[in-house]
Amino acid sequence: MLEGLPPHRPTHVLRLDTSERAARAMTDLIGEVFDPTETAVAAFEAEDGKTWHLEAYFSEEPDEEAVRELIRPILGDAADEAVFAAIDQQDWVRASLEGLKPVRAGRILVHGSHDRGRVQPNDLPIEIEAALAFGTGHHGTTLGCLLALVDEVKRRRPHRVLDVGTGTGILGLAAARLLHTRVIAGDLDPEAVATARTNAAFNGMANLMAFYEAPGLRHPLARVARGYDLVFANILARPLRGLAPSLARAVATDGTLVLSGLIPRDVPGVLSAYAAQGFRLRRRRLIEGWATLELRRGGAAPRPR
Repeated sequence: MLEGLPPHRPTHVLRLDTSERAARAMTDLIGEVFDPTETAVAAFEAEDGKTWHLEAYFSEEPDEEAVRELIRPILGDAADEAVFAAIDQQDWVRASLEGLKPVRAGRILVHGSHDRGRVQPNDLPIEIEAALAFGTGHHGTTLGCLLALVDEVKRRRPHRVLDVGTGTGILGLAAARLLHTRVIAGDLDPEAVATARTNAAFNGMANLMAFYEAPGLRHPLARVARGYDLVFANILARPLRGLAPSLARAVATDGTLVLSGLIPRDVPGVLSAYAAQGFRLRRRRLIEGWATLELRRGGAAPRPR
């Protein structure tokens, strides 16, 4: 299971082996206590079927003793076994490139420079290298959004696209390449915006992309009432719930809203927040334990399966 996306620039990590019960409890606790844009926690089962590996990523050096005391009610004395370490930024980039393989969604092919030879004549390639901003296309959330884009284009051709929390810019780039239309993309992280802008230029789409640096939709480029036929927001559950009113205002009357960065238990709360804004669920995807939701205006969201 995975509770949050790694921060854009993780500097420190906590690692601990524990039981499934403790891993789940710590995932909940850390996810509630810390800002999801600054801290993320991942937990996964080891090969022995009994031990769980837990990793918590921090964008700034944490107060180790405070964190140990936070998790002590769950772990007891085992909280002292938690290992804290600094993350070398170049190692972070190098690790994210390991095992990187092309990702396909219809004709869209996201790949690194080492896989240029795999691009076929009919492909719409997007070349992305791992960067300090999150998003290589190989995460289940990004792939879910790319597949939602492909689905949307089968039904109609959006002319105005917004990508909120763009990361390395993959979703915006894919929309621009597939639709040949102008795309607005923003992120609160200046490094993410710089990376996305570089990727747009490298892929020959700088003239189709406009970028902004701001949280959510707090920028004139994004605050266009009913201005977008297709809106992506691949973030996390808590900020997605908070952004429901502003995202709802941005989506055109007959537009589509694609939300991701959700684990299954997040889905009911997010659907409820957007049902209150007049949106219903059209399709839900689950890829690698992450849910992607396609929403349209009208009616109440059905009970998630």
